Amino acid sequence: MINKDMKQIAAVGSILTLICAAICLFINPICAVVCFVLGMALTGFFLLVTKKRYDKLRDLNTYLSLVCSGQYNLDIADNAEGELSILKNNLYKVIILLRSQNDMLEKDKLYLADALANISHQLKTPLTSMMVMSDSLKENKVPEKQSEFIGIIENQLDRMKWLITNLLKLSKLDAGTADFKKEDFSVCRAVNQSLNPFLITMDLKEITIINQAEDFTVCGDEDWTAEAFGNIIKNCIEHTDKGGRLEIYTQKTTIYNSVIIRDNGCGITKEDLPHIFERFYHGKNASNDSVGIGLALAKTIFDKENANVKVTSEEAKGTQFEIRFYKAIV
Repeated sequence: MINKDMKQIAAVGSILTLICAAICLFINPICAVVCFVLGMALTGFFLLVTKKRYDKLRDLNTYLSLVCSGQYNLDIADNAEGELSILKNNLYKVIILLRSQNDMLEKDKLYLADALANISHQLKTPLTSMMVMSDSLKENKVPEKQSEFIGIIENQLDRMKWLITNLLKLSKLDAGTADFKKEDFSVCRAVNQSLNPFLITMDLKEITIINQAEDFTVCGDEDWTAEAFGNIIKNCIEHTDKGGRLEIYTQKTTIYNSVIIRDNGCGITKEDLPHIFERFYHGKNASNDSVGIGLALAKTIFDKENANVKVTSEEAKGTQFEIRFYKAIV
């Protein structure tokens, strides 16, 4: 009888039983005895039921204490019918959910730390190079290389601008703040829009463009889709030698329509192929200027568009990207 509520129940039950028995005593002594026995029996029964309920609550509290100490095992055999067992199971579900979210937060922290380290490394390299050349220009040590140094600095600045711009785009996509329109647009128009910034580069590298894409309509954001196409095309150009070939064509099925972008460059090794969409991943055949976020950004955009990207590649023969736009999303 340690519990205060049980003491009150016992006291109130005993007092009521005695009062009822005293009243019955004036009527019939036998009736008073029966009333007293029944009253005490009901009080005892109620106390027993209440004690069991408090025992279950105590067990539930012990279980929660074990969970807080890191023991997440739920004894299924201990479960029984009743509201407290349902409460215990629901608490277990909530705790496991919170634990999973906590694990995800820890992974996000580690990922953020790795991403910041990679970003710092990617920015530090061009900054160091520009600082060295800037000092040389200030001191006028190599006047004959002034124009060369200025050209290198401009290239490094362009690289940093591209890196920072795409990192900001990735951050917006990750945070869910990017504004994605849901409008019907022409795939051929998006492909041509993505090709325009690279026409001069392809002309300088004498890369032949074979654009045989047949138009179809996609519901999504045209600008973001063109951005994704552009990053894939940029990757193909970087891995294609002078005089190479870039092919773009479409394929239509009853389930999806796809855009296929293929080059005849150096290809991707089997070891690198599963990782090419990972951020800051630098493969064996990656160019020195590659920072490893272009394909990651493209994949993120296509995921937002409910499109699927498939890659096949063979070293020394080229790489093919197939972007599938499904006609119905289940």
